[in-house]
Amino acid sequence: MIRKTFNKLGARLYVQIWEKRIRATDIDSGRIFDESPLLAIEKKGRRETVVAVGNRASSVPGGDTRVVNPFSHPRSLLRDFAAAEKLLQHTFRELLGNTLLAPSPLVVLHPMEKTLGGLTDIEIRAFRELGLGAGARESLVYEGEELTRHTFDLQKVRDQSEADGTATAEKGGGIAQWVLLAIWILLIAAMAIFGQP
Repeated sequence: MIRKTFNKLGARLYVQIWEKRIRATDIDSGRIFDESPLLAIEKKGRRETVVAVGNRASSVPGGDTRVVNPFSHPRSLLRDFAAAEKLLQHTFRELLGNTLLAPSPLVVLHPMEKTLGGLTDIEIRAFRELGLGAGARESLVYEGEELTRHTFDLQKVRDQSEADGTATAEKGGGIAQWVLLAIWILLIAAMAIFGQP
């Protein structure tokens, strides 16, 4: 079980984003999440809760529920940062499992459309921050030919990012992830020592 948790912490995800589709591939396991980039959000008083994601979101009944596509805008691929972050969090959990410790993968985000002339520095920063905000330990933005699980080369992605000036040393909550893992291991050890179920 501990080995599975460490594997999830070291996962590498390649996320392709279109206006009407999001496709995320776990490079190591080959698992794929490929659905509409939709969120069904229900409002109860001041609180909003995500009640469905992906293809299921389009069939949620109305009332106090609205369906949001964070990637639908005439000029830019990223319209609603907060909704996109929630969508990526769900995608990570779908691919890596919903465990006590949230998955913290290395993520390569690949905007697949609305990139004529290349992404601006602001768009690159927004996509990078989107990955980090969703829980990635490292987030890279890739512009180039579509990758597959077999053609994915992290070093080439990093090199391309550096050549384009889009690479930075920004990384997400890796330290917090490791602290939580250490606490979790200590709790398991304490339960084993003191005989708690």
